[in-house]
Amino acid sequence: MKYLTLTAIVCLAMVSSAGAQPAAVPQLVAPINKFMDAFNKGDMAGAAATHAAEADLTILDEVPPFLWRGPKAFQAWAGDLDKESKKLGITDQKVTISAPTRVESDGTSAYVVVPAVYAFKMKGEAMRESAQMTFVLKKGASGWLIHGWTWTGPKPAVKGAAPAKK
Repeated sequence: MKYLTLTAIVCLAMVSSAGAQPAAVPQLVAPINKFMDAFNKGDMAGAAATHAAEADLTILDEVPPFLWRGPKAFQAWAGDLDKESKKLGITDQKVTISAPTRVESDGTSAYVVVPAVYAFKMKGEAMRESAQMTFVLKKGASGWLIHGWTWTGPKPAVKGAAPAKK
């Protein structure tokens, strides 16, 4: 009987703590969704507005030079992405994200991982890249802002084909 009671208490505690965090998820995902919506519309100013304009902003992506830091990191990344896209003949870029697979928050800082799919055309051929994006957000006077993110995934593949090998 003691074992069943202890097991029930542990299960209730796990459910209670798991249920406490999802309430914050919409607030944490809102700037990420705004970022993706603006990016997909080609609204880079709107996308930039979801990011902190502070010295600690950090972006890691597969586009050279792969790392951007500082108050103008987003603008530098966007410029490098545009340059690389033109060089490779990439058009019709769109990123679709799914519900977070992990959310950690202490109320003022957050860590959010979301599955992502980057669809685009390379020289007219439809391409697709499944990946994951990891975001760090901080809550300020104006709400949650993105302070950093990474793009992690295999090389893109022709849409519908197996992922390309490295």
